[in-house]
Amino acid sequence: MGKRQTYIFNPLKALKNVLVILLFVYITVYIISFIERNTFGQGENYVVGILAIWIFLAYFAIPRIHRWLTKIYLPNYYIARTRTGDGLLGDPINLAFNGTEKQIIELMKDAGWTSADKLSLKSTLKMIRSTATRRSYLSAPVSSLYLFNKKQDLAFQQEVGGTTSKRHHIRFWKCPDGWFLPGGFKADWLAAATFDRRVGFSTFTLQITHKIESDVDKERDFVLQSLENTKRGIIINKVENFTSSYHDRNGGGDFIDTDGALPFITIK
Repeated sequence: MGKRQTYIFNPLKALKNVLVILLFVYITVYIISFIERNTFGQGENYVVGILAIWIFLAYFAIPRIHRWLTKIYLPNYYIARTRTGDGLLGDPINLAFNGTEKQIIELMKDAGWTSADKLSLKSTLKMIRSTATRRSYLSAPVSSLYLFNKKQDLAFQQEVGGTTSKRHHIRFWKCPDGWFLPGGFKADWLAAATFDRRVGFSTFTLQITHKIESDVDKERDFVLQSLENTKRGIIINKVENFTSSYHDRNGGGDFIDTDGALPFITIK
């Protein structure tokens, strides 16, 4: 059984977070009052001010608040859900693999998937440009989600319609050595597959992000079908009701719906 992890209240750290939040609130109020005093009748300045408030809230203030609060109310052990960089629950884990990293890469390549570029300023700007101009970017990066306190080790995608707005994508995490899933099941890798249906705003942080299709089981089965179409030897053991079926939202506020089944793919 894994070591129990509990939240330990640290008064000094809590006071620091409260002061940071109060500072965020003060800066937001100051910006709003500054706009009201200096932009009457000046449409362009007003738009710039609103944009500044949105950037400040979406990419600085709100994420900080989420990171602080989620450390208190979310468990820090495996619950078949990933976490966003802001600490929110992300996409569900819906696939498990047994095999080496090389076997995973070769299998996904044969199944028609493209390895996603590492997330960086250069790749992010390239993706923004390709999305705005509706151009193809076959190896566009995916946002970082976290499992086992680390971001994904591998990521693959398939474009739909020649743009990055719609795409199939899947993230892989290497499981810790000697670690077992609930029920004593063993896997070398865990994966989360979802379908990006459009670009929009996160409900919880107001950041620009991809919005996913709610039926994550459909994307899970799409991945399985693509793997079965390869000539590589694989064994698929689908464990029904591995978790309870549920309806929820991911870190971007998108609805997710799953039956709780978990397929184990063994690469021979």
